[in-house]
Amino acid sequence: MSSVGSDGSLRAFAGFPDGRDARIAVIVPAYKVTEHIGGVVATIPAFVERIYVVDDACPNQSGKVAEALQDPRVTVLFNAQNLGVGGAVMHGYRRAIEDGLDIMVKVDGDGQMDPAMMADLIRPLLYGEADYAKGNRFYDLTYIGRMPPMRLFGNSVLSLLSKASTGYWDVMDPTNGYTALSADVASRMDFSKLSFRYFFETDLLFRLNTIRAVVVDVPMDARYGDEVSNLSISKVVTEFMWKHLRNICKRIFYSYFLRDFSIASIELVLGSALLVFGGVFGIASWFESTNSGIETGAGTVMVAALPVIFGLQLLLAFTSYDIARVPRKVIGRPAGWRKLLSGRFEAQ
Repeated sequence: MSSVGSDGSLRAFAGFPDGRDARIAVIVPAYKVTEHIGGVVATIPAFVERIYVVDDACPNQSGKVAEALQDPRVTVLFNAQNLGVGGAVMHGYRRAIEDGLDIMVKVDGDGQMDPAMMADLIRPLLYGEADYAKGNRFYDLTYIGRMPPMRLFGNSVLSLLSKASTGYWDVMDPTNGYTALSADVASRMDFSKLSFRYFFETDLLFRLNTIRAVVVDVPMDARYGDEVSNLSISKVVTEFMWKHLRNICKRIFYSYFLRDFSIASIELVLGSALLVFGGVFGIASWFESTNSGIETGAGTVMVAALPVIFGLQLLLAFTSYDIARVPRKVIGRPAGWRKLLSGRFEAQ
C-alpha cells in the first residue's frame, strides 16, 4: 500500500525500497478535453503531490473545468496562445521544477492512459535505473491487437525512424505520451529548442540522448474511447520525415565529430564515400554502356561493385557501434536525494 506524508511526498510504495522519498508531479496538457479532464484527475493516485493542468488556450475552457474540481492537488496553468502538446507540457515542466518536484509524469487529458500503471512508470526512476521512462504499447501482442490498424502502422514507421534519429535503438513507440521524467535531468535541458507540437515526444528523446540520459520502455496497454486522434498519416510522411532526418544529422555530428572522434567516425566517412563513389560510377558506366551499345567490361563492374560492397560493410559496422552506444549510466540524482543527503550529513 502507499503512504503519503504531510508534505505529499511518497514515503513508501508497494515494491519500492524502504525509506524512499520522492515528490511526484503529474502534467496534464488540456485542449478540448472538457468531457474527460474530471475523470482523469479523479483517478490520479494519492501518492502524486501536484497535478498541473495546462490549458493550452482551449476554446472549450478545459482549464476552467479543472479549476472547479475539488482536488487540492490541482494547479491550473494557462497558455496565452495555443502552443501544442509540447508547449503545454513544457509549461508544466517549468512549474514543477520551480516547485521542487522530483519526478514529472505526463498524462494526456483524454483518458487514454491507465493511472494504475503510474507506479510501474516511475519505478525505474525511483530505483535509479533510468532518467526517463515511457510507455510501450508494442511489448505485448495482446495490447497490439487492441490498437487501431492505422495507429499501429503509423507508430511502427515512427518507431523505426525514431531509433535512428534519437540513438535509442532499444526504444519503441516514440509518440507514446505516457512518460515520467526526472526533474533534475529536465533542468539541464533547453526547452526552447524542443518541438512544441506532435513531434515533441520524439524530439525530447533526441535531446535526452545529447546529454546521455538513460531511457527505458515500460509495457502498457492503451485505452481507446471516443477521443479523436489528431495525428495524421500526412504528418508522418511530411513533417515528421524531415525532422527525423534533421535530428539524425545533428546527432551524428554531435556524437561522432564534435564531442568525440573514433573508429566509428572513420567508418561512417569512408563507408559513405565508397558507397557514393561506387554508386555514381556504376550508374554512369551503365548509362554509357546503354548509349554506346558496348558491353561493360568485368573490370569496370568490379570498380563499381567493390566500393559499394566495402562501403555497405563499413556503414553496417558503424550502425553496430552506434547501437552499442545507447546510454546505460543514469545521469540524474536519485528521486530520494533529499533524504539521502540529510542522512549523510547527520551521519557525519
